[in-house]
Amino acid sequence: MNRREFVSGLAVVATLAGSASAAADGKRVALVIGNGAYRSVPALPNPPNDAADVAAALKRLGFAVTFIANGTFDEMRRSLIALGRDAAGAGMAAVYFAGHGMEINGENWLIPVDAELKRDTDAANEAVSLQSVMLQVSSTTSLGLVILDACRNNPFAAKMNRALATRAAPTSGLGRIEPVGNVLVAYAARDGTTALDGDGRNSPFTAALLRNIATPGVEVTFMFRNVRDDVMEATRNEQQPFVYGSLSRKAIYLAGLPPAGEANAAQANAMPVPVAPVVAAIDPALVGTWEIMVPSGHRQSRWIWQIMGDGTYRFHAEGGSARPHEGTVTFANGHWALHALKGLPGDYRDGGSYEVHDTIAVITGKLGTGYWRRSVE
Repeated sequence: MNRREFVSGLAVVATLAGSASAAADGKRVALVIGNGAYRSVPALPNPPNDAADVAAALKRLGFAVTFIANGTFDEMRRSLIALGRDAAGAGMAAVYFAGHGMEINGENWLIPVDAELKRDTDAANEAVSLQSVMLQVSSTTSLGLVILDACRNNPFAAKMNRALATRAAPTSGLGRIEPVGNVLVAYAARDGTTALDGDGRNSPFTAALLRNIATPGVEVTFMFRNVRDDVMEATRNEQQPFVYGSLSRKAIYLAGLPPAGEANAAQANAMPVPVAPVVAAIDPALVGTWEIMVPSGHRQSRWIWQIMGDGTYRFHAEGGSARPHEGTVTFANGHWALHALKGLPGDYRDGGSYEVHDTIAVITGKLGTGYWRRSVE
């Protein structure tokens, strides 16, 4: 197992196939929707502005953009179908949506301006499912990107009659997702939380996106890290954007490759990676056995990490060709660092941040974010 394979297994990271330009990585297509003039609930002032500005930015990056302001259900449905056809075999396909979104019974929905949603069961006939959006961008050769500034406080939820069980009640914001294939999904606010609409022309999230999306030489996952930091600073940590996806290990540059000789250098926005000491501190919540599923050819390989309380780890895989290895690791105060001492060539070190949510650990490394699941064994 080489260094890049090791990193992708460690964090199931969202790294993507790179190119210098739209011509190099194939056709780029995008659908941009900004819904503000809702007919059954108060209007949102910013989404049409947000969407118009993002559409212009994507055009400058070489995307063929379809722009819809205040889209109805039929307009959104037809435009998504058309995008899916254009995305088949394209290098990149992107969907940006600003407006209302909500989760009902585990399903995420994007709300058209003509939706009434008097009952929770109306969503299937009046709203567009996020699952269908992800499906339409999934057939590209490189990247399917979905960006949602759709986690605002939602007046539909308050007035909606519940026809399903109590567990089907709408929740705040959008729910957690796990995209498959080459799809990356960015939320303006992490699952279960809400985003601010903002007082200026753009929402805090879209303002940060516009500042960063056209920066040359920044890999797309690092670009979203910059967006995250900008939003958290602007909102005084009230709003945390979040990115979901487990993609290929090659890098993608929306605005072009770094200058010659710098493609493999550390990103300008990357913090120095901490080095694990021989005697490591371990958060008790991380001690135990964790597993992730990693694509391996036409199958999936089960990768298993054993984190010991003495600051050491062991790794082995079931299926695939990943080598067993071991070394030292720290998990403390939201930060981790790793030093592979046996089983891997060279002096491999990595680090980043982590969060633990019961049986799920959200791990962020140098190249992206992914999930470990606590093993039941």
